[in-house]
Amino acid sequence: MRENLSAYLEFAAETAFLAGRLTLGYFQTGLRPTMKADDTPVTVADRQAEALIRQRIEQHYPDHAIVGEEYGVTGRADSPCRWYVDPIDGTKSFTRGVPLYAVLLGLEIEGEVEVGAVYFPALDDMLVAASGLGCWWNGRRARVSQVTRLAEATVAFTDIRGFEAHGRAKAWQRIMTATRFQAGWGDAYGHALVATGRVEIMLDPIMSDWDCGPFPPILREAGGYFGDWSGNPTIHAQEALSTTYKLLPQVLNLIEASETP
Repeated sequence: MRENLSAYLEFAAETAFLAGRLTLGYFQTGLRPTMKADDTPVTVADRQAEALIRQRIEQHYPDHAIVGEEYGVTGRADSPCRWYVDPIDGTKSFTRGVPLYAVLLGLEIEGEVEVGAVYFPALDDMLVAASGLGCWWNGRRARVSQVTRLAEATVAFTDIRGFEAHGRAKAWQRIMTATRFQAGWGDAYGHALVATGRVEIMLDPIMSDWDCGPFPPILREAGGYFGDWSGNPTIHAQEALSTTYKLLPQVLNLIEASETP
């Protein structure tokens, strides 16, 4: 299966692109979301884009499982290949007409995410990676920042209230104090900024598996780290941190210090 990574990568990029172009038909049209049971917004664009992605996966890889934000888990439960799908990551941005939303696809093979594609339709910005094949940003190689000091680093985030809501207020305060600049409008865009060297840290105190799907290979192939707030590379921790390996020990030290009574 891993010998097919190049084909999987091409498929993921094409599928993310097609789903993203579909969402543009609804972008900045005044589309109003409805609220799901977990109090997060959803639109017809989310559902149609995920349906398109699922149809393509089922057609090309009928033995693969699919985990999607809108339609849950389908396919063979014992399949070694599992796609993680978020048709619109950043629905709040999407419905407000902010162009920083993304289509996310990640392929997990035997427990490790090996392929990832992130497409920002309103920016026509594509970031893709597969294990051993590099990380590519609009056709050119992507690398993380070479900044080595937190005092020179920029940190991105999505919603500042989320840190307190999920018990991470002290950690955020320490990181905010230690870094040069803090920029919002995060979601997937923040993690993509780290992979392309435009910021040094992205922090999410709450994340679902499908929010994380493409980022392990993207950050890994760009020379960086994606995982939980304890230094474990994973998409299953319900939290996420992207940074460079030069800054990772410093960030983890601040997080650990914030948890000390």
